[in-house]
Amino acid sequence: MIDKLIHFALRNKFLIMAAVFILIAFGIYAFEKLPIDAFPDVTSIQVQVISKSPGMSPVEVEQLVTFPLEVEFMGLPKKTELRSVTKLGLSVITVVFEDGTDIYWARQIVLERLIQAREKLPKGIETILGPIATGLGEVYQYTLERSQKPEARSQKEREDDLMEFRTLQDWVVRPMLRTVPGVADVNSLGGYPKQYQVMVNPDHLRKYNLTLRQVFEVVERNNANVGGGYIRHQQESYAIRGIGLLKTIKDIEEIVVSSVDGTPIYLKDVADIRLGSRYRLGGVTADGKGEAVEGLVLMLMGGNSREIVSAVKERVKEVNNILPEGVSIKPFYDRTELVDLALSAIENALKEGVLLVVIVLYLFLRNLRGALVVALTLPLAVLSTFIIMEYVGLTANLMTLGGLAISLGMVADAAIIQVENVQRHLSEKGTEKHTVLTVLESILEVRKPSLFGELIIAITFIPLMTLEGMEGKMFSPLAFTVVIALLSSSF
Repeated sequence: MIDKLIHFALRNKFLIMAAVFILIAFGIYAFEKLPIDAFPDVTSIQVQVISKSPGMSPVEVEQLVTFPLEVEFMGLPKKTELRSVTKLGLSVITVVFEDGTDIYWARQIVLERLIQAREKLPKGIETILGPIATGLGEVYQYTLERSQKPEARSQKEREDDLMEFRTLQDWVVRPMLRTVPGVADVNSLGGYPKQYQVMVNPDHLRKYNLTLRQVFEVVERNNANVGGGYIRHQQESYAIRGIGLLKTIKDIEEIVVSSVDGTPIYLKDVADIRLGSRYRLGGVTADGKGEAVEGLVLMLMGGNSREIVSAVKERVKEVNNILPEGVSIKPFYDRTELVDLALSAIENALKEGVLLVVIVLYLFLRNLRGALVVALTLPLAVLSTFIIMEYVGLTANLMTLGGLAISLGMVADAAIIQVENVQRHLSEKGTEKHTVLTVLESILEVRKPSLFGELIIAITFIPLMTLEGMEGKMFSPLAFTVVIALLSSSF
């Protein structure tokens, strides 16, 4: 089989050249489509359940929220681990599944159990599923900044900026960035989340014989629009609506809480209504210049970080155009920088490898054409590896691309042996025998031994391929990439 293939290649040079150009085209296409990241994602398949329970102590959250949910999640199919973290007013449960489990199927069965468990939880508990992202999904981080230097603004202006920036982040920037394909979520950190606060005065409540619950219920009831049917007039219909949505602080102040002998008691009579911020448990600082508002873009699990970040950058340009004058997004972390560094390292390794092979072979063989033939096997083997990687679903990262770099010597080994043997036979026989037959016999003489040598090298990587867990996710792709490169160079 091998001799027929080699003989066919020697007899059909132009066809082989065309196949080489096709291989190059498909290899470049596969590389463009290949998911590229800076490092392999070793995170397991997991689903997080986040429960918010304001006002509860950690002990109460553990007893009333975390434990009932954990009981419901026990016995899930393909579940390998169940762990939780309980804090003041917060419960985070992580359900880990077997490797290879479809993440959407895992989220579905967790959600089904969560719906059943909500009936057992106290009222007012908010439970949600975490985003479809991993611990390595943070691909883009930024802050909102004003062009004017912070030192030139007063303390009051800085606080107003933090509230304005947080409002822009929550209602303008975050919704636009979440529409980018491949973005799982955008987290908002820092700043002052805006609130309309009703600061009730207990003395005024006693004065008007009111309770705090009455105030709660009245404010809730007076913040809604209500439909009242239709009025038909000839060929037209008029919708009847009661407009009650609160829009300004004055609207809140004019809410009628009760009445005494026909005299209305307004909310402003028993409370001070003002614009404030939600209670914060932390903050964000930037460049040692004080507080800032940060946005954190999370990549969808299994996404192509290079493509996603490129799309996010394009959307950031659009967002900057609609932000208020003087306010802009300033990125401070970009995953593509690491990706570009990894790609440049592999590119330099390939260039240096090809150059060293050409120089060494020319010094030993004194034949530039033979050196170039061996050097040509390196990029062709790499492009073939990219095609197979894209087909089987391997991700290009520091481990897999590093495997390509360290396999350059092994990839060129077989070609060096064959070219050297061909050179030796041609120099010995001169022109006494047909050149094509001499090349064929020279290659066949050493092809099988060199092929067995490549197979033996490939077999040594089997232990790495059989690793499981985090070690398998880290080192198995490297082993597979090296073996693919070896097998690609064999043909």
